[in-house]
Amino acid sequence: MSRAPERDAPYPRPPVNFPVPPSNLAIRYPSPMTERQYAAAGVDLAARNQFAKSLPGILAQARRPEVISDAGPFSGLFRLGDRYRDPVITASADGIGTKVKLHLAAGRLDLCGADIIGHSVNDILACGAEPLFFLDYIAGNRLSNDQKRSLVEGVARACADSGCALLGGETADMPDIYAPGEFDLAGFIVGVVERDRIIDGSKIAAGDALIGLPSSGLHTNGFSLARRALDICNGEPLAETRRRLEERPGLLGGQSLAEALLATHLPYFHAVAPVLDRIHGIAHITGGGYVENVPRILPPGVTAVFDTRSWPVLPIFQLIQERGGITGEEMYEVFNMGIGLVLMVSPADAEAVLAAIPGALRIGQVTAGAGRRVELKGL
Repeated sequence: MSRAPERDAPYPRPPVNFPVPPSNLAIRYPSPMTERQYAAAGVDLAARNQFAKSLPGILAQARRPEVISDAGPFSGLFRLGDRYRDPVITASADGIGTKVKLHLAAGRLDLCGADIIGHSVNDILACGAEPLFFLDYIAGNRLSNDQKRSLVEGVARACADSGCALLGGETADMPDIYAPGEFDLAGFIVGVVERDRIIDGSKIAAGDALIGLPSSGLHTNGFSLARRALDICNGEPLAETRRRLEERPGLLGGQSLAEALLATHLPYFHAVAPVLDRIHGIAHITGGGYVENVPRILPPGVTAVFDTRSWPVLPIFQLIQERGGITGEEMYEVFNMGIGLVLMVSPADAEAVLAAIPGALRIGQVTAGAGRRVELKGL
């Protein structure tokens, strides 16, 4: 019996007629002694495969019980489970900017992971979220396998410290896009927060205290200006860059420029998590300083008034300002100036939050006003 035509097919199915290659077509394989042309073009598959073999052990350093699969398949799998009542997924993507040039010059690629994780964890903390998993993206040209391993191991260690799984990533060899030996690092974090515990700034009100959490330094922002002001990684030969990084200006109190500039981006989730239910708003002070980042969480009709004399400005910022001839206003528009995270807290809860977070400082107040969103007093 012949089969009835398929009238419900969504589109006509053309006959499959695969082309037949001509009989005289010969496929020429290179001899074993011939150089692999892809490797000559800048992508060494053999080296890449060797690097890939080390990934399962690295990812295992930052594995959570919810991870179903990470290294190997085409995508990572993560089970959210039933520990949440009404979970909302939050996600963020970022990089660490031109700080990678200093990491590379100093031979400290192992520090890149702490920078990208610290930055990413804080971005989703701003809405009250717990980090779940992270994906990294490394693109470069002719990085050695040791350099790649150093980068990924640094990410894995930082993920483990933050309770975040390293679920996978991508390492791309991109000749002609990056100069030989150069690279960039980006990352993508996913977290979760109960819907009724999202921090969106809507509870911020006049009278709320501004509480600052100290930074370790520049964190991951403002390095294009810092490098220019300090004349480091500014076009000079590598040997000269390394010499300049070893300088110990008197203003830094014995620290080298490398130590001050490469201080890693602090993650604040563990410090803030115990008091999240007392917090009305969180601003992560990254690129754009106070003027750009604080308004992102403020509701209409209020102004965040900071007393810049209420916390110590780290010496590295003083050095950058002095050598670069930069105004105080611009410094606070670019850098965190010693405060990495700002919390908005009701007056009734302020003392409890200050007592719960080591090093936290009262640095200002939210006031009523429809004028400037941010005021910086004391400049």
